[in-house]
Amino acid sequence: SPKLARATEVVKAEIAKGRYPGAVALVARRGKIAYFEALGQRDPQAGAPMTKDTIFRLYSMTKPFASVAAMLLVEDGRIRLNDPVSRYLPKLENLQVSVPRFDPDSGKVTYALVPAEREMTIQDLLRHTSGLVYGSFTSHARVKELYTKEGVDWNNVTPAEQIERLAKVPLAHQPGSAWEYGLSTDVLGRVIEAVTGTTLGRFLEERLFAPLKMTDTAFLVPNGKVARLAQPFAKDPVTGNPVTLLDVTAPQKNDAGGAGSAGTAADYARFAQMLLSGGQLDGVRLLGRATVAHMTSDHLGDIRVASPILPRGYGFGLGFAVRKETGLNPMTGSAGEYRWGGAAGTAFWIDPKEQMVVVWMTQGAPGLRRGEDRDLFRQLVQAAIAD
Repeated sequence: SPKLARATEVVKAEIAKGRYPGAVALVARRGKIAYFEALGQRDPQAGAPMTKDTIFRLYSMTKPFASVAAMLLVEDGRIRLNDPVSRYLPKLENLQVSVPRFDPDSGKVTYALVPAEREMTIQDLLRHTSGLVYGSFTSHARVKELYTKEGVDWNNVTPAEQIERLAKVPLAHQPGSAWEYGLSTDVLGRVIEAVTGTTLGRFLEERLFAPLKMTDTAFLVPNGKVARLAQPFAKDPVTGNPVTLLDVTAPQKNDAGGAGSAGTAADYARFAQMLLSGGQLDGVRLLGRATVAHMTSDHLGDIRVASPILPRGYGFGLGFAVRKETGLNPMTGSAGEYRWGGAAGTAFWIDPKEQMVVVWMTQGAPGLRRGEDRDLFRQLVQAAIAD
């Protein structure tokens, strides 16, 4: 369509402005690819052109993989959504919650520790209502301080270290009381490992990536594929600082269900199409239709949103932001659409009403620009919907 051709021109112009080195974008409607382009450079230092089979660090676009993996175990009858997390990770029992108290006389905030009113559940992990946060993003000053002190993180820790350290720090919210994006999906990965007795990467390969023929998606990019890895600019065009992204060419200390994987646009489109098709693709069924409907429904209701990452007009399901109404958000879209993105410039959205899957892949320093780049492309795709 002429409108999708316009998207190509705009992306080329953005690349020429130095916004990002290159992009791969894929749009499918009614199960058929309507647009698939590789533009700009895959590696600006080497001058290598972008190719459709370029591999990108997916960061938080790993979360939907881990979420689907958990639902596979639910369908297997091995876990339940209302199970306490401590059933599988006993160290996370009897956690405390850090509660801020403002003293109007002194103007100071003090923090009191109170027991968790209930245990966090598997559902809390899937919808980010566990009270676990990201130390780097949370506005809860005391929890931020304690995460740093105890070395709580998503990478550079073994699975055992990760859970041991989390057991030492309080939650930022009572479980089920607030939506705050954070380490919930990483802990979900640890639950999956505890239940299956294998690594998250191996479980995903056997139950998700192999059946869907996602041959280029993994937690480790093998030597033979390293040349296909997208590279950012050496220096961030905004700050001038050197850009260091996750090294997906070396084994990490844990398979991070929140951020650790890498893959291609075509692979991710197959994953997204499986969800749009109600849990199956090319005659291979992964999930039941009702399971996908449950995952892609809003699970927050009137739960308070305590993190600015959730866009206006969206709730959150079991692994995805879910659009609750056609209006309110500045971006055109349908109620029922679900989406997520990754910090280094990747995004996807799935629109059941329009029978549409969109995958957007760039690679750059995490920051506000990545969202702006994605939203501009999204605006152009939405404008091209005609029939």
